[in-house]
Order: sequence, then C-alpha cells, then structure tokens
Amino acid sequence: MNRRHTPPAGRGVGRLLADFGHDLPTIPTPEPRVREARLFQPVPRRGHRQPDRGWSPASAPVSVWRMASDQAPALWPFVTSPGLPPRGAQMGIDFFSRASFYADPNGWVLDPAVPVSNPNMFTFGKPGMGKSATAKAFVLRMLGFGYKALILGDPKDEYESLCRSLGVQPIAIGQGLAARINPLEFGPLGHGWDSLGATEVQRRSAIVFARWLTLIRGLVGSAKIGQSPVPFGPSEETAVDAALKLLTGHTSGNTRLVETTIPALWHLLDEPPDQLVATCRYASTRHFLDSTRLLRDALGQLVGGSLKGLFDDHTTIALDWTAPIQSLSLSRLEALGDEAVGMALLCLYSWGRAMRETAAPGDLRIVVRDESWKQLRLGVDAVKSFDADLRLSRRDGDIQFALAHKPSDLASVGDAGSQAAAIAKDMLHLADTKILHGQDAAVAEELRLLLGLPDIAVDIVTDWCRQAPGRALWLVGEQLFKVQTVLAPVERRIVWTNAAIETAGRR
Repeated sequence: MNRRHTPPAGRGVGRLLADFGHDLPTIPTPEPRVREARLFQPVPRRGHRQPDRGWSPASAPVSVWRMASDQAPALWPFVTSPGLPPRGAQMGIDFFSRASFYADPNGWVLDPAVPVSNPNMFTFGKPGMGKSATAKAFVLRMLGFGYKALILGDPKDEYESLCRSLGVQPIAIGQGLAARINPLEFGPLGHGWDSLGATEVQRRSAIVFARWLTLIRGLVGSAKIGQSPVPFGPSEETAVDAALKLLTGHTSGNTRLVETTIPALWHLLDEPPDQLVATCRYASTRHFLDSTRLLRDALGQLVGGSLKGLFDDHTTIALDWTAPIQSLSLSRLEALGDEAVGMALLCLYSWGRAMRETAAPGDLRIVVRDESWKQLRLGVDAVKSFDADLRLSRRDGDIQFALAHKPSDLASVGDAGSQAAAIAKDMLHLADTKILHGQDAAVAEELRLLLGLPDIAVDIVTDWCRQAPGRALWLVGEQLFKVQTVLAPVERRIVWTNAAIETAGRR
C-alpha cells in the first residue's frame, strides 16, 4: 500500500524576507483603462436599417487610388476654390482649383480683395514655351471687353496674322519704306494750342518737353565711348531743351508751335545761333561747340545711321484709333542688329506715349512691348524711359504688356550694381502680374532671387511648365495660379507662333 508523501510545510520567499526584516517588492495595480469617446460612431456597411438612416440594400463598391501630392487636391477635402473672380479674358484651366482661369488686370486693381496695385504684365519664357501665343490670346479675348491693342514694335512679325484676321493691315517700318514716324511729334497735346490759357500752356509744355528730353537722353546714351555711354548731363540737357524750344517757337511765345524733327535739332546744335549760345550761358560759339561736341556727334551718327529713313522726318502714317488693333512691324530692321531695333523701339515708345497722353475716358489699350530687352540694353537712360512708361499705367488705364525671355534680362542691362541694373530690377515690382512659362533648371536660382518664388513655384516653372507649350505659372500679386492656356482651333491658326515650323516639317 503506497502512502501519499506530503511535503513538509516551508516558507515562501516573501515570508523568508519578512523574517529577516525585508519586504518583497510588489507590482503596482494598473489603473483602469478608460476608452475615449468615438468621434464617429461605427455604422454598418449598409447603414442602419431604420427609416431616414441611409440604409442601402447593397454595399457601395470601394476603390483604392494612389496619386502624387499635386494630384491629391482634386479630391475632397483638398479642393481649393478659385482665388480670382470670373471676369475678363478666359485664358484656360487653373490646375490648382480645376476651374477656369480669367485674366482682368484693370479689374484686379479695382478689386480690394485682389492684392494688385497696377495692371502691368510681364511674361517670361524660353522660346517655344508659348509666351507669344498666350499674349496674343489675351489680347484677342480682351477685345470683347472694350479694349484695343497697340503693338509698339513687332520685331518678328508675330502679330501680323492677328491684325489681318481682324481686318487691319499692319504698318511696316524699315529702310526704303514709305512709313516714317517722328518721335518729336506733339501728339494730341499740340491740338488747340492757340486757344489755351497760360496755365494749360505751361502744363502741356512741361509734359511735351520732358518726354522729348527723355527720348534724346536715351538716344544719346545709346552711343558709346568704348564701353561707356556718351554723357548727357545738366549742360547737355540745357542745350537740348533750349534748342527744342527755339525750334518749336516756344521761346518766342508763339500761339501755335511748330513741329520739329531730330535732324533739325542736330543741325541747330551744330550751327548754333547767338540766341542759343546766350541762353545756354556759353562765352562764345566756339565754347558752345567745344562743350557739346560729344552730344552733336552722337546725334549726327543717329541721323545718318540708325534713324535714317525711319525716324528722321515728319510722320507719314495715320493710325486708325477706332480699329481693334494696330501694329508697327520692325522685322525689316533685323539685319541692322539688336542695337538698331532697340533704338527703333525707344522712338516708337516715345511716340506711342505722345499718342496716348490725352486718351479719352474709357479708351483702354493693351500696349504690347515685345523683345523689350533690346531697348533696355541701350543704357541707363533707355531703362529710365521704359520705367516711366510703366509708371503711367495707373494714370491712363493702359495695360503695359512686356515680353522677355527670362527675369535676368532686366537685371543684366548693365554692369552688376550699376544704376541701370538697379532700375531694371526694380521694374519687376511695377508689374503686379507676371506670367512665367517654362524655363531651364539653370534659371531656377534667378526665379528665387529676383522674384522671391518658393521652391514649389520654381519646380512648377522648371518642370510642369516645360512639359507642354502654353503652361505657365501666373503670379497675381502674391497669389500663384498653375494655368494651361487653352486655344480654340480658329485661335490656334491665328496666334500659334510655331505654325511656320510645323508646316515646313510636313513638307
């Protein structure tokens, strides 16, 4: 018979430690876990089977999509509403909001909700990225809102097809052609001069002679002594101002002023009468001639060279200001070089400013300045002339639309740190609307420094915009819009710049 063995009673570890005056450490009791309330109560896949509780006899199919961050805003809750009102020219699709994008620069200025203080526009982009097509589409579509277009210099004849489609014949300017333009024309300010009061005569005189001095300063400064421009200081300004007033009859107090020309100005300075010498406070005619030699030589070169047959006589064209568009073609000057085209643009801009000085209220124009960098590289005075035109946009309501290849075209008009470069760089702030078409990655740093673009905007310009012509990043004040210009088939035939290349490729 087996007996069950009962082990002797012993002490546990706790009792053993207690006998020697120690306590066995205890495990703390965990606090009771409290579950947070659900933000969304669980719902069966088919909903609650009760009236008005959204019950469905079948579950909804669920699909899984994978996308990049730039595509995600197309889905709720990332959809952004359009930041601009739907007014003006409908340009295309804004890929940020997936809504139509409208451009209305003057309307933006008048809208306190849009951070824009001037209607000027700059567009930049490498060739072939659609900047000219976008500019022409904007011009064409704004015609329906009461605007008219003035193309002050078309160096490549890019606007001829647009003009002809609107029933307007563009005006060609070139050596041997009949069209001439006098940049010293009075313009509308010369009308009714004999019936004006003394105060109005003084006001108009100040405007006209200031415009002429700006032009002459820019033309003289385009001539170089080595790498330095011909100086045009206070003495030269006094001589030119006195000569112009003598030629027009202003000095004699004539009730009707006589229109003069640049060759007439040069001849008067080259053979100064005693009255001019005395007005300029020179001791003698020889003193006058010695002191104004550089000024007279610079004007003489222009009269016998770049301006000959173009801007050296009275105006022979008459623009129809009631027409929807007017274009002055400069393609015939391409063989003369960029400097000649730049001086032609400078003369045209001065003449165009005269034509618009007394524009009637509501007569709104889009003034297109293509290849504007050619004028800016003439020197600091040419830059100042362009700068003055941009500053007048708020006064007359015109939209100044300038086209260039890249932002550094403005900053590179002079030596680093020069006055010309500083003024040109500041001009970027005189256009609150900037259209940035595709650029190479090498331009990325320029976009950051000159325009203050964030990295995401730089990536759009150097990547997304380069994937197709017509894509651009629109900067309206501080707001960014990722826009694809959309052209109708009939518009494409009119505004598409690469049509000639495409036609040649099919032959």
